[in-house]
Amino acid sequence: MKLRQNLRHWAAKKALTTPVVKDVANDKLVDLHTKIFLEKADESAREARRAHLDGFFDATMDTYVAALEAGHSEAEAREITHIQANFDFFNHGWTEMMEIPADEFEAHFRRYEEFFKRYGISVDDPLGDLSPVGGVPSAPETPEKRDGADYENAIEGFAADVYVQDDSGTVHRGGTDEPSAVDPSDAPGIDEADVADS
Repeated sequence: MKLRQNLRHWAAKKALTTPVVKDVANDKLVDLHTKIFLEKADESAREARRAHLDGFFDATMDTYVAALEAGHSEAEAREITHIQANFDFFNHGWTEMMEIPADEFEAHFRRYEEFFKRYGISVDDPLGDLSPVGGVPSAPETPEKRDGADYENAIEGFAADVYVQDDSGTVHRGGTDEPSAVDPSDAPGIDEADVADS
């Protein structure tokens, strides 16, 4: 999968792994991801999906930290959460929100098979054991979109590894190196006051 990676992503990693700040970062990153993916959906469907996406992305923040703790790089940990989201979008028939076509699912799953199996994550159960108690809110499905889907927002051909594009537009296989000094206040939605309170 091709992702972006810049200082904000490294700052988000720092914020999500820093006590106290992580709670604020978690909420801001959930809001950001919900906004980004809802913008890919038809306007008429957005509000009906919002609560589900908020709950789902909140759970993937736990996945992200678990993947880091398992030794995955920042890019790999983030890709794992994006794969989970694509599984969920496919299950709901939200193909216009998908970043990869469904015929690449197996290749992506196999690269992280050990991690996914450890937590019971699969196409049919995208959150696996990391699902919150009570699950996430339900949302209307559009299963008919899975038939002959054109995945209009998906980028194919990046199933062999995680690829990241930096701010210069250069694509790096495997990700970039973490900067030596990362300030969590550079994470989306975080400011210096949030960090000072930690």
